[in-house]
Amino acid sequence: MKLSMWTYEGPPHVGAMRIAASMTGLHYVLHAPQGDTYADLLFTMIERRPSRPPVTYTTFQARDLSSSTADIFRDACREAVERFRPEALIVGASCTGELLQDDPGGLARTLDLGLPVIPLELPSYQRKEHWGAAETFYQIVRAFAANRQRPETIDPASCNILGPTALGFRVRDDITEVRRLLESEGIDVRVVAPLGATPADLARLPDAAFNIVLAPEIANPAAQWLKRTYGMPIVSTVPIGLGATRDFLAEVRAAAGLPPRALGAKAQAGRDRLTWYARSVDSTYLTRKRVFIFGEATHAVAAARIATEELGFTVCGLGTYMREFAREIRDAAARYGVEPLITDDHLEVEDAIMAARPELVLGTQMERHIAKRLRLPCAVISAPAHVQDFPARYAPQMGYEGANVIFDSWVHPLMMGLEEHLLQMFRSDFEFNDQAAASHLHPHPVAPAAPAPVVPAPEAAQPVPDESADSITAIDVGTGWTADAERELKKVPFFVRGKARRNTEAFAASRGIRSITVETLYDAKAHFAR
Repeated sequence: MKLSMWTYEGPPHVGAMRIAASMTGLHYVLHAPQGDTYADLLFTMIERRPSRPPVTYTTFQARDLSSSTADIFRDACREAVERFRPEALIVGASCTGELLQDDPGGLARTLDLGLPVIPLELPSYQRKEHWGAAETFYQIVRAFAANRQRPETIDPASCNILGPTALGFRVRDDITEVRRLLESEGIDVRVVAPLGATPADLARLPDAAFNIVLAPEIANPAAQWLKRTYGMPIVSTVPIGLGATRDFLAEVRAAAGLPPRALGAKAQAGRDRLTWYARSVDSTYLTRKRVFIFGEATHAVAAARIATEELGFTVCGLGTYMREFAREIRDAAARYGVEPLITDDHLEVEDAIMAARPELVLGTQMERHIAKRLRLPCAVISAPAHVQDFPARYAPQMGYEGANVIFDSWVHPLMMGLEEHLLQMFRSDFEFNDQAAASHLHPHPVAPAAPAPVVPAPEAAQPVPDESADSITAIDVGTGWTADAERELKKVPFFVRGKARRNTEAFAASRGIRSITVETLYDAKAHFAR
């Protein structure tokens, strides 16, 4: 076991909480010690839900271990049913509660609670959050959709949407956007699950002709079971980006038995603005920008396709923290000629970003922090995300409007980065320096300021680099930068400034230069340009 300040995924019981928080009429009794209620903050503080998730914790304490913690669990089950009156109950243990081996499923079955009880066996020390969510959804679907009589006549243009869940990246708006797309094709959406569904809704899943999986990480096991049991086809294309949206609509029409049709400019008119923006003169500067992508597998693969096919970027890194989807990432990485990165260690991700020298980072909340430290533009494309990535405004990632949102989210950091670079370049100009008045204001005479007293510097003082300068790697203690050299270094574009600093320091060290001047900087540039 490794202690880490950051984890991309929580334990599997957090995944089960995501399913419980997504549905209505479902309650989760979690055998957990006092303190495990921290997970509530993921929903109330980060996702900004108006209510806490439907979870009852046993919250046993250290002194309870000398008595029967099984009795505490039984009491919690009875109280939860009496207080919340759910349609169904799921029961399980947290990673700490699992060590007690109290068997929550077996205990709950002995209580005769008068409602369906679904036990969860989630190995906390072998699996993680997304697997826990997928397993929980699979078990609930099996519990309510098994042994159902599939109708003899089913409208072929009917479907279910599977996968959207609480804490998912922009899923609330994605469902709205996908529903609009399906309605424009004459497709009837019967059930959306787990988000917004009840246990009774899950029993109606076999009444639709086919299933659409929008989150494979969550819904693949359940969708595969429905296919094996009831012969329900699966639409697996996730409509993130223009190309994927067109492929999604074509796959939906095929599953519904509708004839294929060309989706030309008329079909996209008024909805797709990404294409025009990407081809406009203001976007030509973005062509072949190097982009590093890391996150949830589905969003990472989709981002790579959008970056290369729709925005003209170059993928210089691609990875995921989900080992269960390593094959998909490796296949995509092979298409773009990069080495796949499969890791849940954020320090490895940071090292890979530094080595790839991207001009844009697309990732999770952790990659936002990494990019900020490295002074690189960044956009969040995937969970885990922070509160700012659950906006109150309409901001989908899927469909035509999702493509427009993606364009803004990705391109604006690059544009602002260029603007910041230009401001840095001209900060010493008489019109743009920090002391210059705004050019649109009438100049007023200003009384000359009294000269500041001159304080002699200590003889042994070494030049100290400006903290605002880019410093991806630490400067060698024996090598210092003069103030003029630091100012000149800031004129180097932000996305290669770190490399310029490292090369210059290596050049100076190889020649025994103790103080880096402007001349040293340009000598190093000439040396490495040969």
